[in-house]
Amino acid sequence: MSFAAPPFAPPHIESSVKRVRVLFGGKYVVDTKHAKLVWEKPFYPNYFFSTSDLNPSYIRESSDNKERGTKVYDLVVGKREARDAVTVFTDQASDTKDLAGLLKIEFSAADAWFEEDERVYVHPKDPYKRVDVLQSSRHVRVAVNGVELASTNRPRLLFETGLRVRTYMPLTDVHVELLRPSDTVTECPYKGVANYYNVQLPNGEIHKDIVWYYRTPQPECGQIAGYVAFYDEKVDVWVDGEKQE
Repeated sequence: MSFAAPPFAPPHIESSVKRVRVLFGGKYVVDTKHAKLVWEKPFYPNYFFSTSDLNPSYIRESSDNKERGTKVYDLVVGKREARDAVTVFTDQASDTKDLAGLLKIEFSAADAWFEEDERVYVHPKDPYKRVDVLQSSRHVRVAVNGVELASTNRPRLLFETGLRVRTYMPLTDVHVELLRPSDTVTECPYKGVANYYNVQLPNGEIHKDIVWYYRTPQPECGQIAGYVAFYDEKVDVWVDGEKQE
């Protein structure tokens, strides 16, 4: 096992001790206790599997096989198919030789991913990253174009390794009359499924998707349930009277 510190130089490979399952077309096309965590990019991993972990009856060779060192396959279960969803790594190219004998399934192509019996969203959680939610008594005020959107002395601050601190506020300290539901939905492996609000100012001006919330956040972020966060980069924020840059 490597003890190098993240971010890693890709590809960085570690064995996972978790049971990993991939659901597609009503079948677990992968069910293994020997998955690999592979950092193809420096800041988060994806799951890779031995070629023996995927039954060959679930794949069909794709016409898109242009990259040396890989072979691309469609994922097929009955009448369901996901084009170019499976990449098998061979030993034919120096930049992928460390991945030889492994395959990856595009995360978004599967219907669901599970670590043990818990669903995983977007990508596997990075074992070197943590998320903390801390209650604070700082005074935080948010405005846009001179219109106050929120003011609170009881924010909850979310600290996520390598990312900007996010401030979550109780709805009772937010001018909810300015919020308009948005159709936008995003997912985070650490926090869960986020829904969004647009902000409509009294003059009719609309600022899209600058507020979000997690209706049922992941357990490690349960403290932000019922709270909303503002996209700090798109609004004006003061903390204890000091305007944030």
